[in-house]
Amino acid sequence: MHELNQTRIEALATAFCKARIAVIGDLMLDRYTFGSVSRISPEAPVPVLEIENEQARLGGAANVGHNILGLGASPLMLGVVGDDTSGLILKGIFTDLGFPLDGIVTDSTRPTTVKTRVIAGSQQMLRLDHEMKQEIARDTEDRLIEILEENIHSIDGIILEDYNKGVITRSIIHRATELGRKHGVPVLVDPKSQNFFEYQDATVFKPNRKEVEDALGVRLHTREETVAAGLKLMEMLHAENVLLTLGEKGMMLFERVKNDGISNEPFAIPTRAREVADVSGAGDTVIATLAVCMACGMNVRESAVIANRAAGLVIEEVGIVPIYSDQLVTALLEDIENRIPTNE
Repeated sequence: MHELNQTRIEALATAFCKARIAVIGDLMLDRYTFGSVSRISPEAPVPVLEIENEQARLGGAANVGHNILGLGASPLMLGVVGDDTSGLILKGIFTDLGFPLDGIVTDSTRPTTVKTRVIAGSQQMLRLDHEMKQEIARDTEDRLIEILEENIHSIDGIILEDYNKGVITRSIIHRATELGRKHGVPVLVDPKSQNFFEYQDATVFKPNRKEVEDALGVRLHTREETVAAGLKLMEMLHAENVLLTLGEKGMMLFERVKNDGISNEPFAIPTRAREVADVSGAGDTVIATLAVCMACGMNVRESAVIANRAAGLVIEEVGIVPIYSDQLVTALLEDIENRIPTNE
């Protein structure tokens, strides 16, 4: 791995703005209701929230796009919204941030996915989900792939961002991966359980611990169990790289070496959060940062180290927030100055 020195990091920050990443997946609107609790309701034994602030933010695949934008790169969002107020709000946020709407398909047969979080102080009390998990129609699949094909020559990476809300179908997976392979565009996958083993031949496959445990029917308590699971996924999925995100235990990267063999010794990256406030959205930050770094010429190890650092920054804040390039570069430069190691 190249040494992450000051010159290389500063050059990376400049290169971010040249990257264009397509994100295919489940777009969501995240609503937040913030307030304080000082009494119990006389109607039922439940706390009464006195509302102080309400916000609407980008969630799901839309948050991945927000992270890409925060890094200074350009996202091409490919997803579906309903013909409803929430869909208009989501598109309005996109427009305000400068996202192109070319890849957003409106489907009047399904609602926009909305997650509403009720937060008292820094404690989440309740989450309300408004969604339809049924797979999108074939003509919607065709339209999304058509848009990807129209843009394939100007994009530097494809992210498949699956939240099991119906956009990432088997057809979308296979056709998008084939397009990426045909045109030499890296395909990075943030999976969920439903289509876990459909993601063949990805450039980077990035599941978390629970997703791996559920898919393989195992429990990852020890390093040996985790290594065995990662190697098994490399074989089953024919992935170039598998990046396991392990929460407080950091990440573990499995790589395919040049002679098509699989390295038995993974690259371990320790977690970097100083204080964990909210882990929501950390996976979105990881996949977005990984894709942008790789599009800018970083190798997969360097990209994983930087993505891990980015995740450590966003989980120090309450709610789903994106990473920003100046924030990330400052943290990376501070690490160099303090000689903090990037791997075990």
